[in-house]
Amino acid sequence: MKKIALIIIVTFSSLGLKAQTNLDSLLFLWEDTSQTDSIRTEAFKTYIRDGFLFSNADTAIILAESLLRFGENQNYGRATAIAYLLKGGSNYLKSDYALALKEYKRSFDIYSEIRDQKGSANCLNNIGNIYKAQGDFPEALNYYQHSLKIQEEIGDKSGSANAIGNIGRVYSDQGAYSKALEYFLLSLEIKEGTEDKRGIANALGNVGIVYTDLGEYELALDYLNRCLKLEEEIVDKRGSATSISSMGMIYSSQGKHSKALDYFQRSLNIYEETGDRKGRATSLVSIGGIYREIGDHTKALDFCKRALANGQEIGALNQAKAACQCLYDSYKSLGMGNEALDYLEKLNVIGDSLNAKETAKRLQQMEFAKQVLADSLASAEASRLAEEVHREEVRQKDQTRNILTGGSLFLFLIAVGIYSRLRYTRKAKGIIEKEKDRSENLLLNILPADIAAELKEKGRADARDFDSVSILFTDFKGFTEASEKLSAQKLVAEINYCFEAFDGIMARYTIEKIKTIGDAYMAAGGLPVPAENSTKSTVLAALEMQAFVSKRKIEMDKNSLPAFEMRAGIHTGPVVAGIVGVKKFQYDIWGDTVNTASRMESNGEVGRVNISQTTYELLKDEPDLSFENRGIFKVKGKGEMQMYFVKLKSKNDGITVQNSSLRKI
Repeated sequence: MKKIALIIIVTFSSLGLKAQTNLDSLLFLWEDTSQTDSIRTEAFKTYIRDGFLFSNADTAIILAESLLRFGENQNYGRATAIAYLLKGGSNYLKSDYALALKEYKRSFDIYSEIRDQKGSANCLNNIGNIYKAQGDFPEALNYYQHSLKIQEEIGDKSGSANAIGNIGRVYSDQGAYSKALEYFLLSLEIKEGTEDKRGIANALGNVGIVYTDLGEYELALDYLNRCLKLEEEIVDKRGSATSISSMGMIYSSQGKHSKALDYFQRSLNIYEETGDRKGRATSLVSIGGIYREIGDHTKALDFCKRALANGQEIGALNQAKAACQCLYDSYKSLGMGNEALDYLEKLNVIGDSLNAKETAKRLQQMEFAKQVLADSLASAEASRLAEEVHREEVRQKDQTRNILTGGSLFLFLIAVGIYSRLRYTRKAKGIIEKEKDRSENLLLNILPADIAAELKEKGRADARDFDSVSILFTDFKGFTEASEKLSAQKLVAEINYCFEAFDGIMARYTIEKIKTIGDAYMAAGGLPVPAENSTKSTVLAALEMQAFVSKRKIEMDKNSLPAFEMRAGIHTGPVVAGIVGVKKFQYDIWGDTVNTASRMESNGEVGRVNISQTTYELLKDEPDLSFENRGIFKVKGKGEMQMYFVKLKSKNDGITVQNSSLRKI
């Protein structure tokens, strides 16, 4: 079971959600100049937060600017601090983290100046959220702990619980579930001493999700049921749907399909009632997945098609990907190869989009780090200049008493300034170079070196035709069975263990890995740089992969653990390779050769390497390879095709098993 990413996040503790307020009344109070500045500010803050912050961030920014001008004109620091806090929250929701950080820091400075400790603590908590979103967990923890310290000093129990819960989420995101549980339970204990029912429900839900991740399903169900009861009491329908869906996931992982269907259907009904289309897509694909597991592929197809249409309509790529995987598996189980292939291709397209989205996120994180660095350097430079001005004033005063002493001090200040500037310049250049290297390494991790170089030089990479490329496909047999017996963490770890070994084999034989598709692996020999021996290298790589999988199965069988077996297929022919679009940073290949290679894999046998007639003709005279003529097979969409099994002639022909993988002697 995949990790259930359903932890309810309190993003802005100072902007916590409350019951819907009459917006017209709030606006009336704000516009009533007879009211005190405090009343007008609080009314307008609530008006912006409840009416626009989470639904229209741009409008919230414009309204916050009005509050900012009011605070400056009235010399009312609290209004100014709240305005910057609202602007920061709006930019956070727009994913402009660098600007959000600036706004939060401005708010914090003003709160500190007017000695509003609660406001300062809220700002620190929000700044921690930014660093957490960027994956900088140590810095996020630093801000959360600072916020917690202030909250404890002023006796703000609700604020303390929020900070503790945020610390728990950092540990949860890192997979340290036991540590996360400690903080979530402490947060719950504090919340239960308040009348904040929504906060208590959030804390119960967090504890339930962590127990789910730990495999403690009975405890997880207990906390989620308590959470659901409170959410129904306060009429939090979306929260209720989330809790119900979480419980459905637990029953599904326990193999209690009937109960899981009941809970997923309940969550679907609520999502449809509230108009939550993303939640609707998630529930639909969950129901489809249950029907696929129990063998009712007709119903699985119906629900997963609805999930795909819904996910594509709203751009929910993860839900659309899960729906395509469900449709591919169902059609494959029904023996409808052409339909399965259609959804496999759609799955690849969505996977490419997700990869591009992840790349954009990483680049955004690097830009954020650069901006933070630039701001730090600018702040340090401003401090240095202010210090120089101060010292210059001192020097001028001293000059009237002692011209020689003043002159010496002046020279000393110049030397210090030059040295400081040199230090800052060198440090900045070093960090910029480091970030540049990280960007280039990220690009090389996604694209072949030649293509990456062309992309950096020209800003684009032209598609190329290749006359002879050997395409390798592999697919695990027993993947579905293993997924039912292994936890999500162990299943992903096992697939990753195998794919890491495959990546190493590809590197040794200079084969280009193209992509992974679920439990399938695709690679190509002879591109982006054609090589004379690429076909043989591809076959040798496939044989080494099969030997690795066989050895791994022996190890797993000894420990009575589920293990994979693998089919492998190779075909050689012309392809087109390149990068399509301006935002899709993935190298891919197209052509009938790719489809034929996929057929070689699907028509192969476990533990064997199946090759086409074309590949056989290129290798039949190789002295260290032997071939088994399998005869002619009728292949859907391709007609009749001759196929061969290939293997090494003997165990002493240059390949041996070492360290859980095959290596050349």
